[in-house]
Amino acid sequence: MAWRSYSNLLELTSDFPAPTVRGGGARRLPRVMTVPGILSEARDDDNTNSVSSDVPSSVSQERAIIVAHYLPLNAERRQDKNSWSFGWDEESLLLQLKDGLPADMEVIYIGCLKVDVDPSEQDEVAADLLDTFNCVPAFIAPDLKSRFYHGFCKQQLWKLFHYMLPLTPGHSGRFHHFLWQSYKSVNKIFADKVMEVISPEDDYVWVHDYHLMVLPSFLRKRCSRIKLGFFLHSPFPSSEIYRTLPVRDEILRALLNADVIGFHTFDYARHFLSCCRRTLGLEYESKRGYIGLEYYGRTVSIKIMPVGIHMGQIQAGLNLADTELRISELNEKYKGKTVLLGVDDMDIFKGIGLKLLAMEQFLLQHSEWKGKVVMIQIANPARGRGKDVQEVRTEVYTSVKRINQLFGFEGYEPVVLIERHVPLYERLAFYTIAECCIVTAVRDGMNLIPYEYIVSRQGCEKLDASFSLIQDPPKKSMLVVSEFIGCSPSLSGAIRVNPWNIDAVAEAMNMAITMPEAEKQMRHEKHYRYVSTHDVAYWARSFMGDLERTCKDHLKRRYWGIGFGLSFKVVTLGPNFRKLSPEHIASAYRRTACRAILLDYDGTMMPQTSINKTPSSEVLAVLNTLCSDPKNVVFIVSGRGRQTLSDWFSPCEHLGIAAEHGFFFRWHDDAEWETCIPVAHFDWKQVVEPIMKLYTESTDGSYIEEKESALVWHHHDADPDFGSSQAKELLDHLESVLANEPVSVKSGQQIVEVKPQGVSKGLIVEKLLSLMVQRSTPVDFILCVGDDRSDEDMFEAIARAMAGPPQSPIAEVFACTVGQKPSKAKYYLADTVEVVKMLQGLAVASESGTWNTSHLVLDSSL
Repeated sequence: MAWRSYSNLLELTSDFPAPTVRGGGARRLPRVMTVPGILSEARDDDNTNSVSSDVPSSVSQERAIIVAHYLPLNAERRQDKNSWSFGWDEESLLLQLKDGLPADMEVIYIGCLKVDVDPSEQDEVAADLLDTFNCVPAFIAPDLKSRFYHGFCKQQLWKLFHYMLPLTPGHSGRFHHFLWQSYKSVNKIFADKVMEVISPEDDYVWVHDYHLMVLPSFLRKRCSRIKLGFFLHSPFPSSEIYRTLPVRDEILRALLNADVIGFHTFDYARHFLSCCRRTLGLEYESKRGYIGLEYYGRTVSIKIMPVGIHMGQIQAGLNLADTELRISELNEKYKGKTVLLGVDDMDIFKGIGLKLLAMEQFLLQHSEWKGKVVMIQIANPARGRGKDVQEVRTEVYTSVKRINQLFGFEGYEPVVLIERHVPLYERLAFYTIAECCIVTAVRDGMNLIPYEYIVSRQGCEKLDASFSLIQDPPKKSMLVVSEFIGCSPSLSGAIRVNPWNIDAVAEAMNMAITMPEAEKQMRHEKHYRYVSTHDVAYWARSFMGDLERTCKDHLKRRYWGIGFGLSFKVVTLGPNFRKLSPEHIASAYRRTACRAILLDYDGTMMPQTSINKTPSSEVLAVLNTLCSDPKNVVFIVSGRGRQTLSDWFSPCEHLGIAAEHGFFFRWHDDAEWETCIPVAHFDWKQVVEPIMKLYTESTDGSYIEEKESALVWHHHDADPDFGSSQAKELLDHLESVLANEPVSVKSGQQIVEVKPQGVSKGLIVEKLLSLMVQRSTPVDFILCVGDDRSDEDMFEAIARAMAGPPQSPIAEVFACTVGQKPSKAKYYLADTVEVVKMLQGLAVASESGTWNTSHLVLDSSL
């Protein structure tokens, strides 16, 4: 029996559908877990089970499968040491996002536990977690887990995504292939777990963060119609940083197998799109507020939405008796002092050392605050390990000791360092008493500390009654935040700082505590209004809405899996869009008597990447054979100049040429050149050329192509981002200058072109078909092949022409685009090689026929 992937590839070259898989409905939710195992890192199983058969489910209820590195659970050994006790981690974002999902939507969690479970207990634990919490644990061997998390995730991806390059072996760490293999192996284990519970037609899968960036490929490979979203909670670096990663292409292509890719900020999304453009050559489009990438016929949506906090959890915490008691203790302890607060992980990117240096500078510059200001720095235990963490810890303790020795005295410590896990109620108490919260991370994906601080400062009625002397006391809060963290753009009232500029941060501290009360209140009110309405439920609801919108047509489309390993991708085609079968077109070709063959050149018969654009002897031979058939009229329809095309195709005497998008055309080598429309003058060139020269001088790698009827500005060899930006500017500039001229200004594939109004490949195609009808019987076979936007005009013109008389309603029409992409054409061929092979097949059909008619000669005088 053939593998499904092979039958799919065969189907691409056939007019008949692949054999239907018989029997069986999709399983809903298996209750028996497979035995956990470790995939071999020495063997790549990517080539097996390429694309699964997506059998429609008999159950239509929608479910969300949330996949992340860790499950939203806490675990501890019971006192008897023979069993485990599990409970929800109320601070987990994965648990909180349920508030944004429909109430009737079932949620299944897949991830690792934060504790190591003995293999003998894993089956029992897995069954218990599935029944009690709807959680599916992924058990990973300790050594593999270490290489995956502490090796590749923390030493490679996490540092690179935070702009730290491995410049030396001791600085961040070199790329190691065996760590990459471990990363893939763990992602495969997660894919196995998803496949145990998924109903592909019904379920939504939402994958979280950089630990699972290649998981979309493994899932798409097994379920072509999977409804799959991915959200990155870390920064995404600029292309200059990301492109240093040896497996950059593999990760990008894996992410593009998701339907929606989410980022916290526009900067992160912009960097990702830039990497896709520079590394994979993909362009994005923005339509009606949505950003999308076309990838092998699929539209991958880019979602920009910062995550929020769980308002209910914070407000419930503020109402706890423990919180009130701790606030009372802290108020007493720091009575008469202005409290500055920092809450950070003890790691290299949180900028604790820079914050302490700024505090030291603040006390030096503003000695009047000595004895009046206290900085409380809560340092959560580091999640990573290694000498980097030890160096940060040593620096922090050294700075705290130095500052307290310089500025402290009996009964006063200017800096209080708390290095331990601080529970939520106690953290809320510190927020409540702090006049200002300071976040000086040098790079952070989002950082929700400022949001928690704002809501805590808003307080609740219970705390107001306990600690305020007046009813409805005015609320205020102040924030000093690094401009390099994800929450910074949404906090417009915060004092934004460059954390590396110690003097500026010190001055920001002074500004925060000396700002007028009314200004503090206004800033707080603005921040609270945003944070309270853009909470975690709003974020989850918005992301799932985009995922549902993007996936709504999944069942209407056809999918084929191509490629192996992490180069795997799914080709998505519309229900009426199929690969052109050489056998099918050859059959139609043999039984027809009046044929029109219209061919683009660049990108259709000659690869766009080829430096030498002269047609090969192979191309000339096949064209000559087709032209020699008296039933054929063959035309090259190109944007190139007529002199170039005449020189290139001089060996083809009976070949028709339409040059400069059809402005000039001739029927054969001996015919005169004609124009498709009358043009009074080309005076507009004197205006356009100086403007294009100006942009050429300022855009390295660009040049001007001068045609008889048009001027074209090319930026193929310019920097992709700058070239596109300049092209948009040039387009706007020319449109405004030429508003009253009889010309059209259009942008194309890395070009901006100015040409006479009305000139298009569609116009010349209509003219050619009309003249053929006047000369003979209606055309009963049309083959039109092209690859870019200008060729879409040909496909559209043919559809219009065949819709009404005098064309034959039963004519065989083969409008074919090159490459799998959205098109007005009904057919596609993969590349120029397939185009030439298809034409060779038609040439063979011509040579095998016998003709008793004289060669069909068309003249425009008819």
